[in-house]
Amino acid sequence: MAVNNKPDPKAPRRPQFNVTWIFFIIAFVLFYLWFTGDQGSVSKEVGYSKFQEYVEKGYVSKIVAYTNDNSLEASIKPQNIADVFGADSAKVGRSPVISVQVGSMDSFEQYLDKQKEEGHFNGQLDYDKRSNYFGMIFWQFAPLVLIVVIWIFLMRRMGGGAGGAGTNVFNVGKSRAQVYEKGSPNKVTFKDVAGLAGAKQEVEEIVEFLKNPKKYTDLGGKIPKGALLVGPPGTGKTLLAKAVAGEADVPFFSMSGSDFVEMFVGVGASRVRDLFKQAKEKAPSIIFIDEIDAVGRARGRNPSMGGNDERENTLNQLLTEMDGFGSNSGVIILAATNRADILDKALLRAGRFDRQIYVDLPDLNERKEIFKVHLRPIKIDGSVDVDLLARQTPGFSGADIANVCNEAALIAARHSKEAVGKQDFLDAVDRIVGGLEKKTKIMTKEERRTIALHEAGHATLSWMLEHANPLIKVTIVPRGSALGAAWYLPEERQITTKEQMLDMMCATLGGRAAEELFVGNVCSGAMNDLERVTKQAYGMVAYLGMSDRLPNICYYNNTDYSFTKPYSDETAKMIDDEVQRMIAEQYERAKRILTENAEGHNKLAQLLIDKEVIFSDDLEKIFGKRKWGSRAEEIFAENDAAKQVEASGDAEFKPAGQLEAKGGESKTEDQTQEDKKDEKE
Repeated sequence: MAVNNKPDPKAPRRPQFNVTWIFFIIAFVLFYLWFTGDQGSVSKEVGYSKFQEYVEKGYVSKIVAYTNDNSLEASIKPQNIADVFGADSAKVGRSPVISVQVGSMDSFEQYLDKQKEEGHFNGQLDYDKRSNYFGMIFWQFAPLVLIVVIWIFLMRRMGGGAGGAGTNVFNVGKSRAQVYEKGSPNKVTFKDVAGLAGAKQEVEEIVEFLKNPKKYTDLGGKIPKGALLVGPPGTGKTLLAKAVAGEADVPFFSMSGSDFVEMFVGVGASRVRDLFKQAKEKAPSIIFIDEIDAVGRARGRNPSMGGNDERENTLNQLLTEMDGFGSNSGVIILAATNRADILDKALLRAGRFDRQIYVDLPDLNERKEIFKVHLRPIKIDGSVDVDLLARQTPGFSGADIANVCNEAALIAARHSKEAVGKQDFLDAVDRIVGGLEKKTKIMTKEERRTIALHEAGHATLSWMLEHANPLIKVTIVPRGSALGAAWYLPEERQITTKEQMLDMMCATLGGRAAEELFVGNVCSGAMNDLERVTKQAYGMVAYLGMSDRLPNICYYNNTDYSFTKPYSDETAKMIDDEVQRMIAEQYERAKRILTENAEGHNKLAQLLIDKEVIFSDDLEKIFGKRKWGSRAEEIFAENDAAKQVEASGDAEFKPAGQLEAKGGESKTEDQTQEDKKDEKE
């Protein structure tokens, strides 16, 4: 039998209790006591001379002297009420009094004794202390009210302010995760995530697990408990996690790793328990922990804190929850970090985070797709070439590309244009990479000539060396902290040979070599070049084994506690000698090439002084066409061929940018990471 819990509309409504009425009642009583006085009688305040007149006439029957404020209250005889108050006793009350302030009680007592002797006053004299009911009540209840107010204020501050689950101390242990319910209208799907083909392929299987888990459990498979998204900042890890929730159309609990850390002991662990409890209740669901390194840092990294650190307790609870619920419960954990090397090993073991998905910086084709996504809301003209923009932004993340598009729109609006053009995007890239132009910076003619010779040295060597990065443009207009800058187009290599590194080192030293050859001395402007060359040389010798005296040896040590270097003092001296020899050889090589092309270098420097900005076309007019083409042009050519082959049905064509696996060959360095953005000097 069904039970009807609906209220009867015909039943009489009872008045609901409200705490506010208690305050109104208390206030009414206080005001009543304050204004009514003693039995509702009238009190009249008179001066001291008038009081003396009433006493001498015999109107006063009783006097009460208040010693704490030197005031008097005199009761009037019933037969004299009309003479004093101008009305009968029915209107002024049964015991009307007059109030008077005296200067001194001693003088008043002397006056009253004299009146008694003369027979003017034969009533009663009492001494008392005046009572302030309102003041007494206030001082009795004010401390309690103040304590309550301070308590409420502190609880709201500790609970995270108004709203949310933690508005008071009783909810401080509740989870603060943002919940995106199933069927949200503004959900993110894989169509909103450009590029990241490999990462999307990995997470698509997680979506399939959530949509059709029976397909895998029937065969004895287990749904993975967690996936860790690892990659550089701005590559779209958080966006990819939201796309997983949008595609699977399940509740999505999003929380930052720092939200678990609190000033109270045990709050982090309590929030972890509450988060997993909510996720289990709404299973199938996804828990996403952004920047998990804030709470998942390896335990014992700071021995001085001991084993009872609050962060470690939170991590222990997280480990327990991840390994505690059933494998087929329908709750999958996604986490994102760009510092996977500092995470606790227990967090990364199989059974907790079963998969590590690497979200790398986008390559040439992926950057093109990302540009198309961010260009949708921007009004552009026909001069914008997406292929050119993708080529000129090597090492840019998705967030960097979004910043380029936004900056280009701002630049176009600043110049009152109706649409964003090609030059606006190029200016945006220059603004982000090199900084703001400082055309008002004061420089002498000699300084401008030195800077022009320095930048021309870089440009000349990059044009003459096979493996040096191709030049885009050179300027002697100060940008940011640099007095001059050269923009290159780094080749997006998966592996880098020793010859390629030496060519890049030689091109980097071209500025200092040009100063010594054509100026006659060296200046401080090459500090950034020397710093990059020194780091590169030490990496080649100590890490990559590219030295003749120390071949095939890597001294890279990635242990948690490395207090000593992994080589002897003799080896350290050998490394220093090899680095100095390598840099000296490339420096002499740079001077030799500049000497052979001195005429073209000087023309280029003079052109820089005249025009301030030169492009690759200007170098081609001086030195002729560069012998070596660009890898980016080859990739786009291969992509065009791939489209044609795909249209013709040839399935054996391999996409551009993929290397065939060869026996014993592995990646030694990610050149895309090393050449983050266009090189700036």
